[in-house]
Amino acid sequence: MKANRRVKRAVITLLLIGGGFFLCNFFYLVLDQLLNGFVRDWFDRNYVYHEWVAVADGQEGYYTATIRWARVKELAFEIFLVGVVLLVLVIRLISVAYASYREKQVIRAAGKMINDFMRHDREASEVFPAEYAEVSLQMAEIKAAMQRQEQLQKEEAGRKNDLITYLAHDLKTPLTSVIGYLSLLDEARDMPQAQKTKYIHITLDKAHRLEKLINEFFEITRYNLQQIILEKETVDLHFMLIQLTDEFYPILSAHGNTVRLDLQSWRGASDDGEITDSEESITVYGDGEKLARVFNNILKNAVAYSYPDTEIQVRCIEAEEKVYITFSNRGKTIPAQKLNAVFEKFFRLDEARSTNNGGAGLGLAIAKDIVTLHGGSITADSVDEVTTFTVELPVWDTQ
Repeated sequence: MKANRRVKRAVITLLLIGGGFFLCNFFYLVLDQLLNGFVRDWFDRNYVYHEWVAVADGQEGYYTATIRWARVKELAFEIFLVGVVLLVLVIRLISVAYASYREKQVIRAAGKMINDFMRHDREASEVFPAEYAEVSLQMAEIKAAMQRQEQLQKEEAGRKNDLITYLAHDLKTPLTSVIGYLSLLDEARDMPQAQKTKYIHITLDKAHRLEKLINEFFEITRYNLQQIILEKETVDLHFMLIQLTDEFYPILSAHGNTVRLDLQSWRGASDDGEITDSEESITVYGDGEKLARVFNNILKNAVAYSYPDTEIQVRCIEAEEKVYITFSNRGKTIPAQKLNAVFEKFFRLDEARSTNNGGAGLGLAIAKDIVTLHGGSITADSVDEVTTFTVELPVWDTQ
């Protein structure tokens, strides 16, 4: 194939050279005829030497014309240089035009092959020829990534649809109970006070359950519509975590849990290099409201999946311009396959809708998005019935 291309280029070059000489002669003849011998007269004046030669008696003579070959050689060299320059320009223009044409042809052919490969279930080697090996490799990687992303989106959409179906079904149960007990209270106005109090308490519990389910619907809608925008400032994590644990006291007490808060900093390190407790504030540059939502979601998850009457440990460590916030709770060990999916949207550890654990499966997904926007990371680990979520944040703005 390369040899054929060289032959084609040689033939085209010869044709261009021959065509160039032909055009030069053609233009010369045309100009000379149109200008009534102007070119011939010009050549005669500048490149021909005329001399009068007298005969023997000195009365008659004749003119001789001798070509000045030195000047003709200079003219020929100048014409040659101009011709070469013009020929090079012509060849260059033709080469550029041909290269542009070939490029369009190659792009069009590559586009057809890529379209065929992406639209049909075919191997890259079946679609792309050998000279497209690098392109075929890249397209195979892109197609695999797109297929993985499409599969993830389908799984996410499936979880979302299942969740909405479960929520819609679960709304009926507390709503039916609320209507039923309120109807009893309305019909039996002479009902004993003790029984009436019992029914009111049950109705209130069902109403709270109904409110929780409705809030899950709103959470799904908000996540689909909102765009997270950060409003950064200096945030005191020391104060934020203390306030957070105080606000969770009623939820913790209802579950029998307690929180142990451990705030540490390298700036409070002892002489032997060990980290010690420090009263010095630990600060980061970020969106305080969004970070509070992250810690709220993680702590809520820790309470929901921890054993009753156990301690939840919250640690905040500052080291090497990074801040590490960990939440550890004792509960059932999360299987590795589920641990990798806890940050996916609409994923719930507890698949049984009969329990009250978890919500719409968005808390940890939202937390991951917020932490990522801050230039940090969030990970989970679960070993020997101890589950730990770790949030890593830069002290300074890295965006």
